[in-house]
Amino acid sequence: MAFSKGYRIYHKLETPPYSVIVESRSQEECLLFESGAVAVLSAAEKGAIKSTFSKMQDAYGMLGVLQLSVGDTMLHNLVLVTGCMSVGKVQDSEVFRVTATEFVSLRNDPTDEDRVSDIRKVLNSGSFYFAWSSSGVSLDLSLNANRRIKEDTTDHRFFWNQSLHLHLKHYGVNCEDWLLRLMCGGVEIRTIYAGHQQAKACVISRLSSERAGTRFNVRGTNDDGQVANFVETEQVIFLDDKVSSFIQIRGSIPLFWEQPGIQVGSHRVKLSRGFEANAPAFERHFSSLKRLYGNQMVVNLLGMKEGEHMLTKAFQSHLNASVHASAVKMVNFDYHQMVRSGRAEKLQSVLKPQVSRFLDDCGVFYFSRDGGVQRCQTGTIRVNCLDCLDRTNSVQAYLALEMVPQQMADLGLEKSQLVGRFQETFRSMWSLNGDSISKIYAGTGALEGKAKGGKLKDGARSVTRTIQNNFFDNSKQEAIDILCLGNTLNCDLADKARALLTTSSLHVS
Repeated sequence: MAFSKGYRIYHKLETPPYSVIVESRSQEECLLFESGAVAVLSAAEKGAIKSTFSKMQDAYGMLGVLQLSVGDTMLHNLVLVTGCMSVGKVQDSEVFRVTATEFVSLRNDPTDEDRVSDIRKVLNSGSFYFAWSSSGVSLDLSLNANRRIKEDTTDHRFFWNQSLHLHLKHYGVNCEDWLLRLMCGGVEIRTIYAGHQQAKACVISRLSSERAGTRFNVRGTNDDGQVANFVETEQVIFLDDKVSSFIQIRGSIPLFWEQPGIQVGSHRVKLSRGFEANAPAFERHFSSLKRLYGNQMVVNLLGMKEGEHMLTKAFQSHLNASVHASAVKMVNFDYHQMVRSGRAEKLQSVLKPQVSRFLDDCGVFYFSRDGGVQRCQTGTIRVNCLDCLDRTNSVQAYLALEMVPQQMADLGLEKSQLVGRFQETFRSMWSLNGDSISKIYAGTGALEGKAKGGKLKDGARSVTRTIQNNFFDNSKQEAIDILCLGNTLNCDLADKARALLTTSSLHVS
């Protein structure tokens, strides 16, 4: 069965109170939204009242209910997916990118549209994905292959519309039956033929919602040790009943720092807390990484310019003084100095010797249905530059391509010609992955750092970034905050909602 608009939305206008019914092609029951409440109606109950309702529209799926407080009034908007496009199939599921959403005011007030327009822009930006399966059990995009096989419980860091599920949960509705789960980031899927076999090659980047936001509004860490632009990126190959996965992570330097003022050209960097005040969050960050991913190595790509050099020294000092000092090695690699005009020889000659033993020790994840888990990835490399965008993506792509031969050996695909074909495909996917992450955080695709034509494109993107970051990101930041946290930041209801949201620190034992 092909994916289609399986939801129908009806409303009753004639007699108050205003009511909305949602039907699903896969459910006999329907949902009734009325007077701020939600109820599940049986087929008989629906039949008794449906004649008083008229059809509004169809939708591919529902994301939940957005709750906004305006003074003493609570506004409810039903959030629908009305446009999406397939990016590929993995196992029994098809992955879709959200391209259009609609917000239905549950009090039928057209002025509510103005209040949600920025949130809709964020959701329609092309950065959100969901999975669907005709079997009814779809792939959980929040989970990497290792976690999906070991525990199969949603990683709430990467569950972006969690707050939109709360309203239905409050009224006892089983959200699994009615609502989609959104992941934010990038998904690239390609089919590669290996003889008579058909492999799926994927690069999946999952952006954390815990400290989400735009480049100059969200930097560094918070008190819980959650950092800006934290992304888990998985390079994964599916072949028949086997899967091989390699994970890397990126994230802002886990200290309290910012870049105040209008940002043009070289950006002024400022540490906003002293050494002792930074330490607890720093410790929490690396303790969390150890718990989630195992052993850690830091690859820091900052340069020797004033602000970047100051951050590098502060990062190194905190690591040296922390309980993680003996366990976490930090490699400083001045990317701009070493990799000029896109030439990557120094990645091979200078960086690789410093990380190769760690990569060999950590390995990749490998599972086959016949033999179960045969190898786990026991650690990750944590890569950062200033924004964790262009330089970071280049180095992560290099490291990931270095691991392709090991992944393919596990899958029994060792012919050098075939390995080269996979590496070329992954190289293209990593470039697109860099664009996906950059658009979320900086408002443009990634800068390539290449000579000639690439320089012109980079220049245009830099100008666009400057305009975006200085003049449009504040409203985008507020929209992201409302989407992730539900409501506004200083409202009592939002505090209660935050308490109900499952965080990774609670979720992971």
